[in-house]
Amino acid sequence: MGLMHNLKAKLSPAKDKVSDFAQRHEEQVHHGLDKAAKAVDERTKGKYSNKIQSGTGKAKGAMDRLAHKGDDTATDRSTPPPDAPPPTT
Repeated sequence: MGLMHNLKAKLSPAKDKVSDFAQRHEEQVHHGLDKAAKAVDERTKGKYSNKIQSGTGKAKGAMDRLAHKGDDTATDRSTPPPDAPPPTT
């Protein structure tokens, strides 16, 4: 077994716990991210507002992906992207 395989095997339970936490506390996490972004924006006096908003949006997107891991309705993985070539048989 390679190093990456061993690492993935050991981190799998932790990833499942984080995903479960994200599903159960999604609203609280989003609220915490908003609160932290507001505090940082106030401390920097709005100088980095665009970067803070961008980072907060990316963090929320990552939390959404974790919270809906394995949920096909969140990403609709059942249909290929529109520009994908048809499957070959």
